[in-house]
Amino acid sequence: MAMRPLLLLPEIVLFVGGLAVLLGGSFLPRTRQWVTRVIAGVASVVAAVLGAVAMSGTSTTAMEGTFIVDTTTGVARLVAALGALVVLALAADEIDASPRESEAYALLLFSTAGTLVLAGADDLLVVAVGFLLASVPLYGLIGITGTALGAEAAMKTYLLGALLGILLLAGITLLYGVAATTSYAELTDRLAEAPTGVVAAGLVGVLGGLMFKAGGVPGHFWVPDAAQGAGGAVAAFLTTVPKIGAVIAVYRLVSVLPGTLAWPALVAALAVASMTLGNLAAYGQTDPRRLLGWSTVSQVGYLLVPVAVAGRSDLALPSLLLYLAGYTVTNLAAFAVTTALPTGRELAAYRGMARSYPWLGAALAVALLGLLGTPPTVVFVGKLTITAAAWDAGYAWLGVLALLNTLVSLFYYLRWIAALYAHPTGQLPETRAPLSWSRTAALVTAALSVLLGIGAGPLWTILA
Repeated sequence: MAMRPLLLLPEIVLFVGGLAVLLGGSFLPRTRQWVTRVIAGVASVVAAVLGAVAMSGTSTTAMEGTFIVDTTTGVARLVAALGALVVLALAADEIDASPRESEAYALLLFSTAGTLVLAGADDLLVVAVGFLLASVPLYGLIGITGTALGAEAAMKTYLLGALLGILLLAGITLLYGVAATTSYAELTDRLAEAPTGVVAAGLVGVLGGLMFKAGGVPGHFWVPDAAQGAGGAVAAFLTTVPKIGAVIAVYRLVSVLPGTLAWPALVAALAVASMTLGNLAAYGQTDPRRLLGWSTVSQVGYLLVPVAVAGRSDLALPSLLLYLAGYTVTNLAAFAVTTALPTGRELAAYRGMARSYPWLGAALAVALLGLLGTPPTVVFVGKLTITAAAWDAGYAWLGVLALLNTLVSLFYYLRWIAALYAHPTGQLPETRAPLSWSRTAALVTAALSVLLGIGAGPLWTILA
C-alpha cells in the first residue's frame, strides 16, 4: 500500500490554511486582520470542493491503509468545511478587529482538520492523532473571550478532555496489546480470539474518549458550560463540527468489532442516556446558548441510534450521514440567531422578537422546529430514517425511545418559539439590532434546513 498524500488534500488545505492564517496574522495590523478571515474562508471552500470531488470516486485508502477515502469521508469533508465557513461568517460580527482574531481562525481550521482526520481514520493510532488535533484547539477557542465564564468553561473542557483523552489512549493500548495491530483491517479476526474482558475494557476506553469529542454521555459535562461561556461563533462550532468526525469514528470502530462483544447494547445505552439526559436537563435552562448546549447532548443520542445498529441494517450509515448533515445546518442556524442578537442572553429577552425582526424570528423558529424534528426540515427525515434503521435491525425499542424523547423535547423548543411570537412586555432595547453577517448566516442555514428536507430523496440516493 502506498502513502498517496494527495488523497488527503482537503485535510492538508485546512491545516496549511491554519498555518498561513497564524503566520499572516502576526504581520498584519489589527485593522486588517479580516484578510486572515478571507484566507480561512478560501481554505474552507477549497476543502469542501475537494471533498465533494473525491466523493465521485471509488473507495480507496491512503497513508499505508490507515486513512480511508470513501463516501462517508466525503460527506464529512463537505459538511465540516462548510460548517466552518458558516462559523467564520459568525466570527466576522463577533471578533472582527479583536486582539486574538487571526489566532481564533487558525484554531478553527486546525480543529476542523482534526475532525476530518477522525472521520477518515482506519487505524486506532490515527484516531488518537485526530482526537488530539480536534480537541487541543478547542481549549484555546473556548477561553479566547477572556471572560470569567469562558475561563471556567475552558478549564472544565481541558480537564475532562485530558482525562478522557488518557482513557482513549489507554483503550488503544489495551486493544493493541491483545491484537498486536491497530489497523481496522486486521482487528476483527484478532480481537475475536483475544480475551473478551480486555477487549471490552479497551473498547470502553476508546468510546469514552470519542464521547467527549462528540459531546455525549459520559463525556458531555463540558458542552453546556462551553456553549454558555464561549463566544457565539465558537459555541456554534464546538456543538456541530467536532461531533461529525467523532460519531463517524465511533461508527467505523464498532463496524469492525467481533460478535463476541455486546457492543450494540453499550452504544444503545449511551444513545438513550444522552438523548434522555440532554432533553431533561434542557427543561430548566433560561440561557439560550446553554439550552442549545444541552440540546446538543440529546442530539448526540439520536446520532448514536444508527451507530448501535451498524452492520445490522443497510439504512444505518446513510441515515447517520443524513442526520449529521441536517443537524449541522440546523444547529448552526439556531446559534447564528443568538450571535445576531448578542445581548439576548435570557429566553425572556426574545419575547416579541419576531414582531420586530420577522425574518430572523422565522429563521429561529425553523431551526428550533428542525431540531425537534418537524417536517419539512431535514432533521425530520433524519429522525425518520434512524428510527427505521433501528426497527429494521430488530431494535424497535430503541426507535420507540428516540420518538418518545422527541416528544419530551417538545416543551423546551416550543417554549422558546412561543416567546418569539408573544406580545412584548416593553420596548426592545436599541442594542438588539441584529448583526448583519450572523443574520445572513441564520437565514441561509435555516433555508438550507428546509431545502435539504424537501430534497431528501435525491440526497438519500447519493448517501446510500
